[in-house]
Amino acid sequence: MMQHNFTLHTKWDGGRNAVGDLRADRLSTKISIPPEMDGPGIGTNPDEMLLGAAATCYIISLAAMLERTNIDASLALQSEGIVDVTNGVFTYEQIIHNLTIVLENDTDKNRVLAEKLAIKAESTCMISKALKGNVDIQLQLTII
Repeated sequence: MMQHNFTLHTKWDGGRNAVGDLRADRLSTKISIPPEMDGPGIGTNPDEMLLGAAATCYIISLAAMLERTNIDASLALQSEGIVDVTNGVFTYEQIIHNLTIVLENDTDKNRVLAEKLAIKAESTCMISKALKGNVDIQLQLTII
């Protein structure tokens, strides 16, 4: 069995509306509560980071799958995270990926395969697997 370990360090001085620091091997940013949740909105926040993890995992997984099947394509992804607030309880409910695939060789065969892979990539991405059963992930797909 092979394992990959990732380490992230955070520092937080103060109360709810303070601003902290986040540092990893290839990431360094300020962190705080977003303004939508009555925070200072400096740097990033857990909601954006979860959305970013889901989006980057998905698009990288799909790119690898397309490459393995020799489909040349450009991918553009806009993802939206939906957080419900009921009785003061925040619940990350849904992620909607709006994906556009631009095929280099636009044939019916490539369109069908690209669509199948776009759907399959979501279920094979490790972040999607980690969220399964807790966050509903939807795909809206356009192929050009």
